[in-house]
Amino acid sequence: MGKLTDIQIRAWIKSGERFEGRSDGDGLYLRFREGDNGPTWRYRYRFDGKPRVMNIGSYTTVSLAKAREMARELSAKVALGHDVAGEKQERKREAIAKIEAEKNAWTVARLADEYFERIILGRWKHPNIVRSRIENDIKPNLGKIKAEDVKPRDIDAMLQTIVKRGAPTVANDVLRWSKRIFDFGIKRHVLEYNPAAAFDLSDAGGKEESRDRWLDREELSKLFQAMREKAGSFTIENHYAVRLLLLLAVRKEELIAAPWSEFDLERAVWHLPEERTKTSMAIDIPLPTLAVSTLQELKRLSSGSAYVFPARKMQQRMIPHIDLNTLNAALSKHIKPKLQDMDNFTIHDFRRTARTHLAALGVDAFVAERCLNHKVKGVEGIYNRHDYFDERKNALDQWAKLLSLLEEGGADYNIVPFKKAASN
Repeated sequence: MGKLTDIQIRAWIKSGERFEGRSDGDGLYLRFREGDNGPTWRYRYRFDGKPRVMNIGSYTTVSLAKAREMARELSAKVALGHDVAGEKQERKREAIAKIEAEKNAWTVARLADEYFERIILGRWKHPNIVRSRIENDIKPNLGKIKAEDVKPRDIDAMLQTIVKRGAPTVANDVLRWSKRIFDFGIKRHVLEYNPAAAFDLSDAGGKEESRDRWLDREELSKLFQAMREKAGSFTIENHYAVRLLLLLAVRKEELIAAPWSEFDLERAVWHLPEERTKTSMAIDIPLPTLAVSTLQELKRLSSGSAYVFPARKMQQRMIPHIDLNTLNAALSKHIKPKLQDMDNFTIHDFRRTARTHLAALGVDAFVAERCLNHKVKGVEGIYNRHDYFDERKNALDQWAKLLSLLEEGGADYNIVPFKKAASN
């Protein structure tokens, strides 16, 4: 048979004629067997005295002219001593092995998750803080890189990204956790050295010093005004979170991760258990009327969720409430640009703000410290088990009145001297 033609091939396809092979010459032939979806090009040759066959491609994707060109190239390689079919199979095996290796590779994301599940979860008191650092900072910067391929320059780039967004304390935390995660990887034989080992705090956020920042009445009024003006982008849930953090002087993670089961809104009490406090001290927090009304509205907005601030848009699959960084990010993006005439502040400064205003209201130091759930030091802390609940309720009620007026824009509110609650 002479050379094949496209007319012949199309006629065979149309008539459904099947065949084992129709030669085009020089080792190239077309096969169209029963069960085949279409004709395929094949190239046969001899290597080391043995017959060999190689699949080139289907007629629908490789034209007759292209098949002839490929056959000529293959013939030239065979003449030079190449087993083209064997080499193709080897390339295929290598590609499959590479895909499998990539699929099973220990990326930084996988290593961080393994570390969290084996070392942190169930052992640490506040695991969500670690999870937040992993999800918000480590994974976005390093997550897709193989753990063994991470270089010190990658660590440095991650830390500088965090510092540049104005979060030096977070950069320090991320460095600490990165070191621990990579040390864990060494123990698991995932990598041989820790790429973060050479870094210290001077390479991240620097030495952390005690802060004394607090917001005065005028600054609080400006803060609430900015939140009102950005109501379209700064959500009402974020607004309520800021209000409650200031009003109740609790830590951010205590409020953000709070389930509704801890609240008794009818009796206006928040039963904060010891396992969710930094001091490992359970406390019953009296809720001023402003706090109760705010929580009631949040309960409506939570749409049946078990948490006061449920996760939004599945942003964190492993945490049922909003991420601990959500409020920080919202304040930095939407509110702080409108407060450029104010010194920078952080959410942690809200507790100091509340403490300072409680003092200005004349609240006894012991009562104010208990409002922040601080341990009372010395002998007094050992022998005085009075929880100051009524006094704290009176103090927070007075603070709520002031904060409500400041939220409405009353920066010139005349502070009424604090009147102590009668002791039981």
